[in-house]
Amino acid sequence: MKNPLHYQISEYDCGPTAMLNAVSFLFEREEIPPEIIRNIMLYCLDCYGAEGTPGKNGTSRAAMMFLSNWLNGYGEIGHLPVITRYLSGKSVFLGSESYVNDALRRGGAAVVRLFYDEPHYVLLTGEKDGLLYMFDPYYRDTSFKQEDIRLVLDQPCRYNRIVPEYYFNREKEEVYALGPFDGREAVLLFNRDTKLTPEKSIEYFI
Repeated sequence: MKNPLHYQISEYDCGPTAMLNAVSFLFEREEIPPEIIRNIMLYCLDCYGAEGTPGKNGTSRAAMMFLSNWLNGYGEIGHLPVITRYLSGKSVFLGSESYVNDALRRGGAAVVRLFYDEPHYVLLTGEKDGLLYMFDPYYRDTSFKQEDIRLVLDQPCRYNRIVPEYYFNREKEEVYALGPFDGREAVLLFNRDTKLTPEKSIEYFI
């Protein structure tokens, strides 16, 4: 059984929430070991606020890279068929030659760092015809002033936003922009058992 994806419970926990949502999206509830949940929370929220308060500046890119590597190792020893790949810099973009789009076409998911009102982590779960299907863990129940960003409230296990691809590739700090290349990052995640490969689908392509 798949759980509905969930929202962050503070102003700071978008990173661990997006990663937990990726696991929920890819795996059945009964498959998910508690160690995954514990370690995602343990490794995230490592940035200190201006007054020195732990966690009040969210999750660092170093923590996301470490978590991606840990999940890979966890998958390799057979506890959960999870595969990840960490991307940064100029390798993080959306389009026909994007690793992110390729992951989504193959049944994977992507946790990406982008800009909302500030740097923010979201989960991408699909793409089609120039549109990205996203679960943003920051709860919102009012429409965007940008009329081509769609708020979706009836797909709780998959997405809550539909966003045109062109929003992501902007280098400015604007809503849902990936921003300057030196700050970009993404974690691609797959369920090894459901990942599409040339052998599994004649429609698969890179």
